[in-house]
Amino acid sequence: MSQTTPSSTMSPDVPPVLSVVPSRALVDEAFRVSVQNLPPGCAVTLHSLHRSEEEDLWEAFGHYVSDQNGSVSLADDFSFGGTYVGKEAMGLLWSMRPVPGSREGLRLRKMNVCTPQLVHISVYDGHAQEGFTERPPLASVLSERWFVAPGVRRVEVREKGVRGTLFIPPGPGPFPGVLDMWGGGGGLVEYRSALLASHGYVSLALQYLTSGELALADVESKFFEVCVHLNFRVKRRYGSFCLERGSARCLKSQRSSSAQTAFNIIRFHPLVRPDRIGIFGLCLGAIATNHLAAESSVIKPRCCVCVSGVHICPRGPPLAGTTQLLLLTAHKVRVDENNHEIWRNRILPITGDLAEKIDVGKINCPMLLVNGRDDQNLSTVEAAEDEGFVDEGAFVW
Repeated sequence: MSQTTPSSTMSPDVPPVLSVVPSRALVDEAFRVSVQNLPPGCAVTLHSLHRSEEEDLWEAFGHYVSDQNGSVSLADDFSFGGTYVGKEAMGLLWSMRPVPGSREGLRLRKMNVCTPQLVHISVYDGHAQEGFTERPPLASVLSERWFVAPGVRRVEVREKGVRGTLFIPPGPGPFPGVLDMWGGGGGLVEYRSALLASHGYVSLALQYLTSGELALADVESKFFEVCVHLNFRVKRRYGSFCLERGSARCLKSQRSSSAQTAFNIIRFHPLVRPDRIGIFGLCLGAIATNHLAAESSVIKPRCCVCVSGVHICPRGPPLAGTTQLLLLTAHKVRVDENNHEIWRNRILPITGDLAEKIDVGKINCPMLLVNGRDDQNLSTVEAAEDEGFVDEGAFVW
């Protein structure tokens, strides 16, 4: 069977037409990218380029051959090379990587969710591998990818030791609620909560750590334990939300965490259904989620989602326990050929000592665990298997 070599001869009279539909959408909304008016059997490269808020360039590209009608559709046609291969309608987004020559250690993230992620999508003649910014494209389209849907409200929370941002969907409600906790990198990360609110959840992005605070010995006393138990009433005032003390007593024998206070901010919000509040935790946030769901007398989530987290943590406050575990297992860290630290061996083998684990058998709500089999930070798959062994009926897989 003979093979036809793709042509790259363009007609000067009929320029190619590139379309991206919709051109403005949420980041998790699929789009359709297509090219028309190409010669049949024409080799082209579809390319995406994004300049991050940190001024770093990210790109993705795929190699295509037009059909007999002179068309290419990312949803229907195969990419034969580039940063992805196969039939991948969203390949120009999920396979983005730093352009060659970029500084090391980059992470693509959105810091200001009130502005869109701008992605330039272009089509080039031939199957190119690099140098896209140095050659003229056949056609280009600017696509806006948003984390915030129209009508979503963003409210800063700085009350009673709680730092975070509350995102509220448009409409009368009531809505389900989410307490959103990120990992040990610290800081306030808003884009997941913004996207959850865009899909109908009142979500509070909780800043329970600032950058670098996990290394401090007294991190627990600063952010997860306070001496005052408060009953809050949330009310709207001048476009923001304030917390009024209904009653307060100093309880020496009882401590409530800032996470518990944050949970109450969601629970007592007039637009939230108090019986439908979940917790979403990533990495260290997932460890804290496990702990709160198992041990808190105040927080009673409807469900929990734990991404890349474990239950290996000495009984007691989770941040202090995690800090202790990191100190005791520092000798297990290794470095790969790219000088990247590999932490996953720190909790291997999984201990059989129940005192060194969160008692997941006390969790009374559905749990969804999301783990990557190639996770080099934590042994999440092994820990998930151990959690199922501890109490197989406590989890929904």
